[in-house]
Amino acid sequence: MAEVVLSVEVGAPAAEVWAAAVDWESQREWMIGTHVWQTTGGPTSVGSRIAAFTGVGPLGFLDTMQVTHWQPPRRCLVRHDGRVVRGTAAFEVEELPEGRARFVWSEWLELPLGRLGQAGWLVVSPIARVALQVSLRRFARYVEARSSSGSR
Repeated sequence: MAEVVLSVEVGAPAAEVWAAAVDWESQREWMIGTHVWQTTGGPTSVGSRIAAFTGVGPLGFLDTMQVTHWQPPRRCLVRHDGRVVRGTAAFEVEELPEGRARFVWSEWLELPLGRLGQAGWLVVSPIARVALQVSLRRFARYVEARSSSGSR
């Protein structure tokens, strides 16, 4: 099991951070190398499905997920159930003083291929963490630009 937990403070109210985080199709605006191209199940709720392509150009993989926990505007859990990525992810929004919020992204991934997968994760994880942290900073700027309180 591999764990990644990163967060970013956002100069916008928690409700606006939540709305942007679960606007799956807009992830391409801030998430490096990810394009959500399909959601099913109507408004997001437990059981809704999400399909995203992660990669660069034609090189990448399909990441399929199902929402397993839905607690707006606080917490969403998804189960990665694709061929490449398997495990659980969480989006959490914590309200902070003065109209700010903290967005926390967590992943608990099941590594394939036993020891080979563990060795591969040692190589890939620093790159993945940097890309995710850059994406979270982009997310904060994206939400702040959309927010009516982004100038606070």
